[in-house]
Amino acid sequence: MEQSAYRQVRARGFGAYLPCLPVKPTNPRARKLRPLFPGYLFVEADLQAVGLSAFQYVPYSSGLVCFGGEPAPITNEIIQGLRRRLLELAPESAAHGAQLARGDRVVIVEGPLAEWEAVVDRRISGKARVRVLLELLGGRRVPLELPVSQVNPLSRT
Repeated sequence: MEQSAYRQVRARGFGAYLPCLPVKPTNPRARKLRPLFPGYLFVEADLQAVGLSAFQYVPYSSGLVCFGGEPAPITNEIIQGLRRRLLELAPESAAHGAQLARGDRVVIVEGPLAEWEAVVDRRISGKARVRVLLELLGGRRVPLELPVSQVNPLSRT
């Protein structure tokens, strides 16, 4: 139920990452992507601002992983390293981009446009790339194609 929990967390406005690897199921209707860490997903939230209770009753979730009553923090460097490694293992799956959908807000994390925000326009079929719309001065939106490894999801609009 990781995908369902992922959608619930994103619908509440939090960033989330569900690392997946491609599989070749015997049933053609079965899932083609399986979670790398079954039963877990990474959530980005300011717990000082929203509190632990924001995640207490998320459907399909057992709550946050805690040690000694404190949530287990994961650094952004660890997440980026995980994303890069998954793309090395299975670039055709676009493992971290599998959850990106049209209208999602993202931040560009690599390259000359690092730290700029954009909106996902569409996934590029068969490639580990995504087309985003970068908003410039005057509200003009410019389409830009990037590897999915260069964007991080923010919150769904």
